[in-house]
Amino acid sequence: MQPLAERLRPKTLDDYIGQKHLVGPGAVLRQMIDSGHISSFILWGPPGVGKTTLAKIIAHKLETPFYTLSAVTSGVKEVREVIERAKNNRLFSLQNPILFIDEIHRFSKSQQDSLLGAVEQGVITLIGATTENPSFEVIRPLLSRCQVYVLQSLSKDDLLELLHRAITQDVELKKYQIEVKETSALLRFSGGDARKLLNIVELIVQAVKKGEVVQITDDIVTNRLQQNPLAYDKDGEMHYDIISAFIKSIRGSDPDGALYWLARMVEGGEDPAFIARRLVISAAEDIGLANPNALLLANTCFDVIMKIGWPEGRIPLAETTVYLATSPKSNSAYLGIDKALGIVKKTGNLPVPLHLRNAPTGLMEELGYGKDYKYAHDFPGHFVQQQYLPDELLGHLMWEPQENAQEAKLKERMKLLWGEHKKY
Repeated sequence: MQPLAERLRPKTLDDYIGQKHLVGPGAVLRQMIDSGHISSFILWGPPGVGKTTLAKIIAHKLETPFYTLSAVTSGVKEVREVIERAKNNRLFSLQNPILFIDEIHRFSKSQQDSLLGAVEQGVITLIGATTENPSFEVIRPLLSRCQVYVLQSLSKDDLLELLHRAITQDVELKKYQIEVKETSALLRFSGGDARKLLNIVELIVQAVKKGEVVQITDDIVTNRLQQNPLAYDKDGEMHYDIISAFIKSIRGSDPDGALYWLARMVEGGEDPAFIARRLVISAAEDIGLANPNALLLANTCFDVIMKIGWPEGRIPLAETTVYLATSPKSNSAYLGIDKALGIVKKTGNLPVPLHLRNAPTGLMEELGYGKDYKYAHDFPGHFVQQQYLPDELLGHLMWEPQENAQEAKLKERMKLLWGEHKKY
């Protein structure tokens, strides 16, 4: 017999619960699906919120061939085989075949590279699902060809609607007399995950003989699961809450708080590489130029973790956590790149000044490419003032130093070099 979660998997968008911002009336994905034409996209969200279900509904609605790969069990060979089958089947369908890749963040660079050509040429429409931020886990060329849609944990109302549907519509559950007296523990354990809620309900029902009354109360749920309601859940919403608390403790220069949340993750069996990646990001984003050694240590920690894993991995993770939490903080580089990106989006592709261009051909040299460029190493102190921004952006500061000892030195150096040309 199929599990309850599989029996209740919706077949149409009208039966789909949650994600109204994507598939509700007039929402972006709903409009795309109703139009009969979809482009490649990635669904990013926690487990059990309907990523796989949504992909299957789309394929059914569009009546197009649907292929599934799991990044856990598939390699480049399997990807190429599926693409070849999709090419052959494309002759018999008006729509591009859909290739759904679950946990696409686990695909290596070479595996992701193997998808590029098929996506670019329209051989397949790619739908990826991931619980990790695609900005960090999906290669840029592939990400640039996909829209990213964020799915949210199911709300209390969504979960209660799902519970009601399970009790009143599932063929097997209708054989029992089910009384829902309390839902707090059920909702807490589910953590916004539809699959977990249905698995818990099924577990409770299976412990009762047919014909007997099935009661759902907080005590019964807790006793059946035989675990602390506050236990860490590395696959659910708490996974995201705890890593958020961990990073915010580091950012807030509280080593005690940071170590506590680290311990919660260690005790819960969190993937050590996941923690190490977040430390690398925090070192660049939150400590930055105030202590450049933080990024070096975080990167070394990541390398060490990949070699030793648990349980010894807790030690370099703790060392790096304390170092980052106690380091001076600066997000000037983070703000600088975001400011520069904002300017690029507003101003578009401004021309590169001629003197900064290379002149590998005679024609380019005749057109003035590279003319009057000053090679900094030919000047005292390896510096000479010249223009490095497009004409339209002269005077703009992308990087603004912050108040810390390290950046104070950098600021003074820039003022000494640039004088009135840059208003630091």
